[in-house]
Amino acid sequence: MAGWPGQEVSGGDTESMALRYLSFDFSDGDDGVTTLDAMASTRADQHEAVMAEVQQVLDWSERHFPGQQGPVEEGGTWLHELQVQDEPGGWRGVALTFSATPEFAQALMAAFGAEDE
Repeated sequence: MAGWPGQEVSGGDTESMALRYLSFDFSDGDDGVTTLDAMASTRADQHEAVMAEVQQVLDWSERHFPGQQGPVEEGGTWLHELQVQDEPGGWRGVALTFSATPEFAQALMAAFGAEDE
């Protein structure tokens, strides 16, 4: 799965946003857990915009799967981890990783314009 910079996004509501920075990738595990990675590497002055996109993805997750955050192995639907790292040359990397059920992953990918390769 590749990223979709600049693609208009609709979460199924009247909201719409364009993802300019986050790029998605996914993989299905043999254990029934899907891993979704949303990544961006930008100059420090663009970091605030990247974090706004991260927040929009997290808000979508909670709005569409409320109260279901937790490890899939323990009955949850989705769990996320956020990492932010300073990189050489004044760049900043952001990685938002979801461990999720296939249903959550499919809904997130559909909401954010992702298609299977």
